[in-house]
Amino acid sequence: MQIEREDLDEAVRQHLVDPQQAAELWALLVARDREPSQGRFNGINVAYYVGALIVIAAMGWLMNLGWESFGGGGILAISALYSLCFVLAARTLYARAETRIPGGLLYTVAVCMTPLVVYGFERWTGLWVQADPGAYRGFFPWVRGGWFAMEAATVLAGLFALRKVKFPFLVAPIALVLWFMSMDAVPALLHAEPWNGDLMRQVSILFGLGMLFVAFQVDHRTKDDYAFWLYLFGMAAFWGAVTSMDSKNELARLGYCAMNAGFIVASVLLRRRVLLVFGALGVNLYLGHLAFRVFEHSKLFPVVLTLLGLSIIASAVGYQRNRERIDARLAAFVPEWLVTLLPPARA
Repeated sequence: MQIEREDLDEAVRQHLVDPQQAAELWALLVARDREPSQGRFNGINVAYYVGALIVIAAMGWLMNLGWESFGGGGILAISALYSLCFVLAARTLYARAETRIPGGLLYTVAVCMTPLVVYGFERWTGLWVQADPGAYRGFFPWVRGGWFAMEAATVLAGLFALRKVKFPFLVAPIALVLWFMSMDAVPALLHAEPWNGDLMRQVSILFGLGMLFVAFQVDHRTKDDYAFWLYLFGMAAFWGAVTSMDSKNELARLGYCAMNAGFIVASVLLRRRVLLVFGALGVNLYLGHLAFRVFEHSKLFPVVLTLLGLSIIASAVGYQRNRERIDARLAAFVPEWLVTLLPPARA
C-alpha cells in the first residue's frame, strides 16, 4: 500500500485524525522510508544488492582463465582468504540494525565463494567426484558430474549460514545450486549422456515442481520472506523446461497457454508476483505464436486481441468498483479446506 501526504490531508478533512496527528504520522513514515529495510525497494537497498551481485558474478560466472595460472593451491588460498574476510566483515555489519542488509549480503557472498574454495582444493589434490570437469568458468554453463562436490559443499555452507543468520537472500544460492545438482547428478546415476536434452527437461520439470511445493510449504510460515527465492528458481526450472519443449500440435500449445493462465490466477491466490511474471510471459509467447504462425495473414486478429485486452481492463475496473460484493459471492463457492490452504497476506 502506497501512502502519500495527500492521503493524510484527506483524513484530516474527514476528521479521522487531527492535523497534529497527521503531521506526526507523516514524519514517522518518512523516517521509516529512509531506513534500509530489507523488504523495501529504495536506492540504498538497490545499491547494496547490485554491489553484492557484482562480487558474486566476479567470483562466479564471470571468472576468467587468468586465475587458473595460480594453480589449485593458489586458488584455494586466495578464495579461502576472500571468504574469511567476507565473513568477518559480515559479522561486524550484521550486528548493527542499520547495516544488517549489507551484512547479510556479505554472508551470502561468502557462501557463493564455496564452490571456488572446493574447486581449488580438488584442483590442488586431484581428487574429483568424477573426471576432471575442466576450468572453473564452466561451473555455471556446463552440466558435468565433476561439479557435484562443489555443489554439495555450497548447499551445506548455505544451510549452515541460514541456521546462524536469518537472512532470506541466503536461500538464493542454495536453490540455484540444488538445481545444478539435479542436472549434474541424474545423468550420472542413469548413465545417460549429460547433453541429453529431453532428460534435462524432465529433470528440470520435476525439480521445479518439487521446489514450488517446498516454497508453498514455507510461504508465510516465517516473519521474513524465505519463499520468494524458492518460487523464483522453481518457476525458472519448471517454466523454462516446459517452454523449451517442442509442442507437436496446436492443442498442446493451447494447453501451454492454459497452464500459464493458471499461473496468473495462482499469483492472485498466493499473492506472488513471480508467478504473474512467468504466466504473462507464457501467455504472450502463445499469442505471438498465433500472430506469426496461425493467423499470419489475418486482418482481424490484431483487432480481436485489442478487444480482448480492453475487455480484461474493463472487467478489472468493474471488479474494482464492486469488489466487496463480488468477493462475498465468490467466497460462498470456495470450500473452507481450500481457504485454509492459501497463505494469508504478509504484513
